[in-house]
Amino acid sequence: MSIRLDMLVLAAHPDDAELGCGGAIAKHVALGHKVGVVDFTRGELGTRGTVQTRNEEAAASAKILGLAVRENLNFRDGFFQNDEQHQLEVAKLIRKYQPEIIIGNAIYDRHPDHGKGAGLSFDACFMAGLVKIETTHEGEKQLPWRPKALYHYIQSQYIQPDFVVDISEHWNTKMESIRAFKTQFYDPNSNEPETYISNPAFMKMLESRAQEYGHAIGVKFGEGFTVRRSIGVDNLFSIK
Repeated sequence: MSIRLDMLVLAAHPDDAELGCGGAIAKHVALGHKVGVVDFTRGELGTRGTVQTRNEEAAASAKILGLAVRENLNFRDGFFQNDEQHQLEVAKLIRKYQPEIIIGNAIYDRHPDHGKGAGLSFDACFMAGLVKIETTHEGEKQLPWRPKALYHYIQSQYIQPDFVVDISEHWNTKMESIRAFKTQFYDPNSNEPETYISNPAFMKMLESRAQEYGHAIGVKFGEGFTVRRSIGVDNLFSIK
């Protein structure tokens, strides 16, 4: 029987989750929630590293963040589509883990897989809740399941967030989880070609972005999220 998650993070590539919402993941794990990550691809088209090193790095990061589960759907890096086949595979995972909250890729970004991943997450969440779509897991028919909320983290391109999560107490854990992907980010001893994210300026941008989002809500570090629907509140005094 599969573990039931409180929150499921969907990511086009290993390290997307860490970069986009590693702080929120660490925060909710610390609060006692069960959080999992499902990576769509192995990041096999990435300039640096290999499938094997990416797998090892993803596993190391999962331990740092305290994930309840991490798995990979083995979609084709760069070429997966938001179509029936892929929607059904993601819907199966949603029904398998029955999360209350799902967090997906940025709605648009410099890497086309990120926007595709966002659209795929959105559509799969809807499909997973349809009674007449039948899926099975380990030979048993799955029940329909639709999360209460779907949010999108923000990646390389700046997007005005709909809300910001205070991750000040978990900033170091977020950065440790990112640095677990040793082949992908700045390493003065690496002989591999420099990429957009391996340039030291990328880490500086990441920190300044978190400081900017944090400053907007009066804290040291924050992570921004967007949502495709109106967010309801109980009363105006419940808004921080």
